[in-house]
Amino acid sequence: MTATFHRYILNFKNASGTSRGILKTKETWFIIITDNNKTGIGECGLFRGLSVDDRPDYEETLQWACNHIHLGLAKLLDKLIEFPSIQFGLEQAFKSIASQSSFELFPSDFTTGKASIPINGLIWMGSEAFMKDQIKDKLKAGFTCIKMKIGAIDFETELALLKSIRQEFSANDIELRVDANGAFAPKHALEKLKRLSDYDLHSIEQPIKQGQFEAMATLCKQSPLPIALDEELIGVFSVTKQTEVLQMIKPHYIILKPSLIGGWQGSQQWIDIAEDNDIGWWITSALESNVGLNAIAQWTFTLNSKLPQGLGTGSLFTNNIESPLLVKNGTLRHDNNQDWNITNLNI
Repeated sequence: MTATFHRYILNFKNASGTSRGILKTKETWFIIITDNNKTGIGECGLFRGLSVDDRPDYEETLQWACNHIHLGLAKLLDKLIEFPSIQFGLEQAFKSIASQSSFELFPSDFTTGKASIPINGLIWMGSEAFMKDQIKDKLKAGFTCIKMKIGAIDFETELALLKSIRQEFSANDIELRVDANGAFAPKHALEKLKRLSDYDLHSIEQPIKQGQFEAMATLCKQSPLPIALDEELIGVFSVTKQTEVLQMIKPHYIILKPSLIGGWQGSQQWIDIAEDNDIGWWITSALESNVGLNAIAQWTFTLNSKLPQGLGTGSLFTNNIESPLLVKNGTLRHDNNQDWNITNLNI
């Protein structure tokens, strides 16, 4: 068995705004395993500025993983605990090489095209007009759940956008989620949550920056709006610490990005703890290519969650990997009339 890795730059169709800045490109990495003429592929979805493994020794660690591929998946996962995106890439590559098809990792009604996954429509930050246009497009495309990034433009403008949606669509028609990416200052957060709660929102993700456990716990206790933890999960590796975080903060939901928290194994660990503590959850992609998105989606389908998932990022890039993944009527589907095409990866 041998392994290699390759860097790949994804280009956004439109510059995409978050409270952390404007995204124009997204770097990602692929691990390729070869054994007896079989090939397995996995994506290490490093997210610069957000991933805990955004470190100077990242590429060196990828090379180490390839040099020691003979150790097998279990030992590699143990040794790479501080590199969750590499863990996930390895999980995918080993699953891929063991599967009948390189990309059918979890055979199901989803992979045969018989069933789909409900997803939220993502509204990126930008001017009021730009955000309004996105909202109209998502509603026209059949989404019944919309997630809006907030925290980068004027708060009053964001409230006005939410108000305009609610004037036309009730909470029964459209579920609204907002994601602050930690943009609120703790001293102003509760007042902002109270004002946001006027618009029948499903939840808000990460209202304040991660690591402020006491402030977040107080917010979760006092907020009129359900709070979901996202960035708060990054870099918390042990079951003991994960349990402490959830039991101290007591969020309403957690949001799981496999590339940022150790792949399927790391995500399942968080899910088990959340369910033991009556905390809801859903799965979200982290701007992976269609290779990583496919791996997340197939696994997510097996979990039988009824909530809309955050898996609608595959159409954001001009040079994504051609795949059978298709967003239609507010769902992610597998189109069996479309084949995979990885020729632009040059592997």
